[in-house]
Amino acid sequence: MSVKYIPVQWNQNKWIYDAVMLIGVVAFLYIFLFVTPDILSHDYRINPQVHNARAFGACAFLMLTVILCIGPLARIDKRFLPLLYNRRHFGVMTTFVALSHASYIINWYFAFARSDKYEALLFANTSYTQIAGFPFEVFGVFALTTLLILAATSHDFWLKFLTPPVWKRLHSLIYVAYVAIVAHVSLGILQDQQNHVFSFIFMAGALLVAGLHAYAAWWQWRGGDSRGTVRDGWLTVGNIGEIEDGLAKIKVLPNGDRVAVFNQAGKLSAISNACAHQNGPLGEGRILDCLVTCPWHGFQYNVTDGRSPAPFTEMVPTFNLRLRGADIEVHTDPNPPGTYVEPVPLPQLQPVETLA
Repeated sequence: MSVKYIPVQWNQNKWIYDAVMLIGVVAFLYIFLFVTPDILSHDYRINPQVHNARAFGACAFLMLTVILCIGPLARIDKRFLPLLYNRRHFGVMTTFVALSHASYIINWYFAFARSDKYEALLFANTSYTQIAGFPFEVFGVFALTTLLILAATSHDFWLKFLTPPVWKRLHSLIYVAYVAIVAHVSLGILQDQQNHVFSFIFMAGALLVAGLHAYAAWWQWRGGDSRGTVRDGWLTVGNIGEIEDGLAKIKVLPNGDRVAVFNQAGKLSAISNACAHQNGPLGEGRILDCLVTCPWHGFQYNVTDGRSPAPFTEMVPTFNLRLRGADIEVHTDPNPPGTYVEPVPLPQLQPVETLA
């Protein structure tokens, strides 16, 4: 099963990213355990093991909420793009926090069961026909199993071995896991929690994730990231004054793929919006010396030929462009990956003269 791959190298930014995450986890656990126990716990006193389990469970839920908010936030505001670079590290750390939560639960509630504690976890409660006593543990087991699979396959080896489309579909299970966690916590609160402060905080987080994704979809649609009219194989991207220097405009092609049209020093070039590494949105990156940097993991491509600089060998398709009056048009048929296309110069916009 040996597969050639080029790993994303560690750098100072990754160490800082991970250090900030670790400090955040420690700070959250400290506040939960020692600063606000009366606010977030039961009306009656609980033992330390249960309180520890709650602390790690709440931390894992908060981390997963932040992870799922980073994507839409980065699409709405490019200042959030740096958070996308190492989001896989965030997911792996979330998995370890969730494992700690599960360990506290299993070793406290099922340690003295007559059967194996893992068997007791799954079969001690089988009341699937009622809501108040529903075995919410199954949702937690499913979510944790999903997180473990995603963490285990987060390495670039699996991205290369499974191919980016399959890897991406697999890691989209993070949304299913999040829904399972919502069900797990909601049903658990119905059975046990007396103080509903945490219930409101939890529901606010879930609504925030759903709301941000809905708003980001609407924001992209409003900004022109939608299908347009095709005439003789040419699709109108927009007006010549709409693309700022160093940035791009993304357009959806009739087949559902996206093309990114870049303005590099007054010249237009178009490449696929999907990074060859992990299908990251190249159109959301910035250009420096004809190279666009993928906002997810830093892979770079020359916007004129879709090739990564040596010694890297990744390539993405390019597209032909033309100007039709003041409109920018892209041909819907892509060129083979790595094909050079002569940039299209933008006409100099004349300033509007004012009457004296």
